[in-house]
Parts: sequence; C-alpha cells; structure tokens
Amino acid sequence: MTLIPQFGGLIWTIAAFILALSVIVAIHEYGHYIVGRWSGIHADVFSIGFGPVLFARTDKRGTRWQIAALPFGGYVKFAGDADAASGKDDAAMAEVQNDPVRLRATMHGAPLWARTATVAAGPIFNFVLSIIVFAAVLLTSGIARDPLTVGEMRALPVEAVGLQSGDEILGINGVDIPSTEDRDAYRAFIEALPFEPVLTYDVLRDGRTVTVDGPYMLPPLVNSLTPQSAAIRAGMAQGDVIIAINGIPIYAFDELKNAVEGGNGATLDLTVWRAGETLEVSLTPKRVDEPQDDGGFATQWRIGIAGGLAFEPATERPGVIEAISGGVSQTWRIINGSLSGLGHMISGAISTCNLSGPIGIAQTSGAMASQGAESFIWFIAVLSTAVGLLNLFPVPALDGGHLVFYAYEAVTGKPPSDKALRVLMTFGLATVLTLMLFALGNDIFCP
Repeated sequence: MTLIPQFGGLIWTIAAFILALSVIVAIHEYGHYIVGRWSGIHADVFSIGFGPVLFARTDKRGTRWQIAALPFGGYVKFAGDADAASGKDDAAMAEVQNDPVRLRATMHGAPLWARTATVAAGPIFNFVLSIIVFAAVLLTSGIARDPLTVGEMRALPVEAVGLQSGDEILGINGVDIPSTEDRDAYRAFIEALPFEPVLTYDVLRDGRTVTVDGPYMLPPLVNSLTPQSAAIRAGMAQGDVIIAINGIPIYAFDELKNAVEGGNGATLDLTVWRAGETLEVSLTPKRVDEPQDDGGFATQWRIGIAGGLAFEPATERPGVIEAISGGVSQTWRIINGSLSGLGHMISGAISTCNLSGPIGIAQTSGAMASQGAESFIWFIAVLSTAVGLLNLFPVPALDGGHLVFYAYEAVTGKPPSDKALRVLMTFGLATVLTLMLFALGNDIFCP
C-alpha cells in the first residue's frame, strides 16, 4: 500500500522531499538546541526553514520557535551569534563582555567543552535518529524465521503451488536446505537450483514431512524498485513478475540479472505479469557503480529491480538489543559506504554522477514514498545519516569546521583570530555553495 496514492507526481514528490528534510533538520537542530540548553547556552531562535517567517512563538525561556517560508534547512541562533552559521556578533558580545552571567550564556563566551558538545550534538542526533528508525523497523517487521518458513504466498503466474502458510522448508528437489544464517551455504544452495517453473519442496507441515510442488525459490519478481531507475521510468511496479525477456521465457531472478548484466546496456523487451494481466515493457539498463564488501566499487548494468522469495517468509521479532545492534550496523554501513564512494569519486575510480543534488533527493523521496510508509521512513533514516556525516566534514560553516576550530583552541589555548575566522567562514560558505551547484548540475545533466 502506498503512503499517498500516485505519489510520483511533482507536487507529492516535492511534499515528500520537504517532509523528509524537515524531520531530519528538526532532529539535527534540536540536538544543537537541547545540548546547548543543558550546557548553559541560550538559544535566541530555533528555525525550521529560512526567509520570511510564517509562524513564530516565544517560549518562557525567551527562545523564538519559528517556521519560515523556505523549507530547505534550518538553524539555531544562539546568544552572541551574528547569523545561522554561528558567526560572532561583535556588537552583541561587546554588550555582555562585562557581565559574566550573560557572557556565559552566549555561544562565544561559553567554555570550550560546552561549545564542542553543542556543535557535535546535531550530527550525533542525526545518527541516533537513524539507529532508532532502523531498529524500530526491525522490531515491527521482524526477521525471517530460521528454519525458513512460509508466511504468505505471493501472487505468481504459476498454477502448481502446493506450499501453504506455516510450511517449514526442509529441502528442494531432494537437497536439504541449509540454515539462512549460513549465508555462503544458503547462497550456494539457491544458485544450484535449476531454472524451472516448478520445483519439488519437502516441507514440515503439522508435524509430518510432505512433498509438494512450488515455484522457483527466487522468481523474477519485482519486490522493490530503485529510485530514478530504468524500471521506474518504464512504469514497472511492486508485485510485477517478468515472465519473458526478448520473447524467451524466464523463471528465475538470476536469469533476469544475467540478461541485464550480459546485455552491455542493450534495450530489453520484457513481458510482465501484473495481477493476472500481461504487459509489454521496454527499458534500457543504466550503468551504475555499486559498493563491494571489500570497500571498493564495481560498475554494472542495472534496471533498478530487487527481487524476493516466492513467498513472504514467516518472521519473528528480534530482541531490543539485537534490533539496536542492527540499527547501529546499518548506520555504520551507510557511513562507510558514503566515505568510500566519496573517496572513489575524488580519485576518479567512479563517476561523480553518483553525487545527487536536491532534485535527485526529491525524486528519491517521492519514489520511496510511493513504495509505502516503511520504505519512506527507512529513506528518512538513510538521509539522516548522510546529513549527519556531511555536517561533520571539516569545512568552515559546517559543524565539522567549528569542531576543527575548537580542536585548534584546545591545543593552542586560544581560538583563531576573528579575522581568520571570517576568511575561513567565507571560504567554507563558498565551498558548500560550489558543492551544491555541482550536485545540482549532476541532477540536470547526468543520465
């Protein structure tokens, strides 16, 4: 079920982007605000968005909470700040210079530890949001039960299906199925299955072993779609089953994968089964750079389809600790993959077109929302990790730049001069704007 019907339209795509970004920005800025408050630093303004103020309210602590007209970011302006980038307001600081209490409540008059904690809190809150979301998804959706057990059969164009909900898979075509936790053995088992429309399953049903017919374990099923992919552009949808490529019948997802990878980018004519109807779809694979387990990247042809089992596996709820551990692992994988991708782009090993700008992110937001609330929430968590990581880059005007200044102060015993800070902040803003324009160019000109 989609989050909002026909979410692919321009208006809903923009709405999805604004919603995702607003949630992430609110969490990021709240991290700055709350840790600053705990550290004794007063916040003058907490803003979601920039530009003309649409709504504002001042709380009992004197902080103005506002929503502005341009919803593409946000900021917390602390006492003593001249702007959203936390540049020093010399006039305001001069007013409190001789008042220790008011001076302590400013960002620039607070102890080094308080400033460092306040600045670092924004990215940290982004990472915490990601971990919580990933853990919550694991807790709500569960993990596949081991031994592999049939939960619910998917709609497939196969008539001979004897599998039932609750069947525990013991073997296929006379070969025992290994534990799903033994990934290498499980993968080898799947790869050894013959590409046939109907296989013989040995299952445990109601305490006894029975043999039934069932579809190929991993059929050419569209379980999910990659945003901005050839499959989405061709109008394919979740639940579609590819039954033929260029007129040749296929029964396994690997047959589709082999045809795409081996076609060297040639257009493919797909026959698609959708809820009992047959459609003809033509699409051209895209060349993409994919991260590998060893930290490198491999270039492959892809159409943007992820497959799945012929049935929804029965699941079990993991423990809270296991779910949180999974959330931490997923967040770390995103951080590691992002850093690796950036390094490979800088070295020229992969295309800089892998860097998306606001248009690409907005399109991805809409595409993920169209695949359901869970997919959209998962995307928010992924984007939150990326925003947290980006803000830690040691670029003046970003949180990471401020942390570098504080590290310099910790080593030398004094902060950089005001003149040096102004020059560095100007350079940092120019760098950020240049990067944004470059990413926007990728959205417009990259295939």
